[in-house]
Amino acid sequence: MAKVLEGITVIEQGTFITGPAAGVLLADLGADVIKIEQPGTGDPFRAFKGGLYSPHYQTYNRNKRSIELNTKDPADAEVFDALVRDADVYIQNFRPGAAQRLGAGAQRLRELNPRLVYCAISGFGQSGPAAGRPAYDTVAQAASGFLNLLVNPENPRVVGPAIADALTGFYAAYGILGALVERARTGQGRCVEVSMLEAMCHFNLDAFTHYLSEGEIMGPYSRPSVSQSYVLRCADGKWIALHMSSPEKFWLGLARAIEQPGLLDDPRFASREGRIDNQEALIGLLGEAFSRRTRPDWCERLQAQDVPHAPMYDASEALQDPQARHLQLEVEGEHPRRGRWRTVRSPLSFDGQRATSVRPPPELGEHNDEIRAAVAARRPAR
Repeated sequence: MAKVLEGITVIEQGTFITGPAAGVLLADLGADVIKIEQPGTGDPFRAFKGGLYSPHYQTYNRNKRSIELNTKDPADAEVFDALVRDADVYIQNFRPGAAQRLGAGAQRLRELNPRLVYCAISGFGQSGPAAGRPAYDTVAQAASGFLNLLVNPENPRVVGPAIADALTGFYAAYGILGALVERARTGQGRCVEVSMLEAMCHFNLDAFTHYLSEGEIMGPYSRPSVSQSYVLRCADGKWIALHMSSPEKFWLGLARAIEQPGLLDDPRFASREGRIDNQEALIGLLGEAFSRRTRPDWCERLQAQDVPHAPMYDASEALQDPQARHLQLEVEGEHPRRGRWRTVRSPLSFDGQRATSVRPPPELGEHNDEIRAAVAARRPAR
């Protein structure tokens, strides 16, 4: 894939997910992302079964370089400042005030480098009554109203991946890219700020629009009911998903696939509004029908009728689907010490070129000598 951010240097002083997630998006586009870590321990997300290369850490740190710096040490602080002077972007996800205490506040770093795009990621914002509160993924999902759309009232428990963390990283990268475009015109950097609360409220825009425009408070079944979405268990114990939407042709195709051509003659299911109002009855009817055949059989029948569907895969299955294999979603790289490393590529293509090459996540301090040597080479002779 074309490295559209080649020549852009990013200093990432992030831990866990939000900061590293922003960094990995830029790294996937070809930026040189230098991850600054605490000596000996590094990003706390590294820790796993006595090691420093957890799957959690690997997820958000490919295509980066790692250097250990203790910025309280004068020599390391000098290296840090030298890196900032030559950088295009700096990313941190500390609690508000922590960056200033570490000598990495926006004002100081932008004085070192007026072209720097400085990105500060927080949980609840840089100011306000909740600014100092600790924030993790579930906290942000709950505070934004998003978690209310995910929790099943009959079995109330948190489900799914770290959506708020990852999405906040996406929004941070989005803001950084906008600031870089502006800098190309003005020559001046910006301070980009984003919080997990703001990111998730924006991502939850549909629910807020329904409330603000119609006074409607959406719940976990609101969208699946309107979109007519279903998950159904097949005879082989595997699951399949349908998203029927509103076109009548999809329902006619489904009726043929399940061999109930008169399905839409039933007054309960004859209109979109009726199907929404009677979704529970449809769930029972479709559940009984789908329990009679295996998932491969249903996929074949639904595809023949052009019904929107997909097998509900787990992680061991999804990348083996013929379409996923055609798109080369699984890629691999070679770590100099750990060997073969596999991941899922960036979803972007430029001029038809996919990102099929990848650099495995760095071990802690893997590039200490390389980065320090480059800094020393740029220093003027005394």
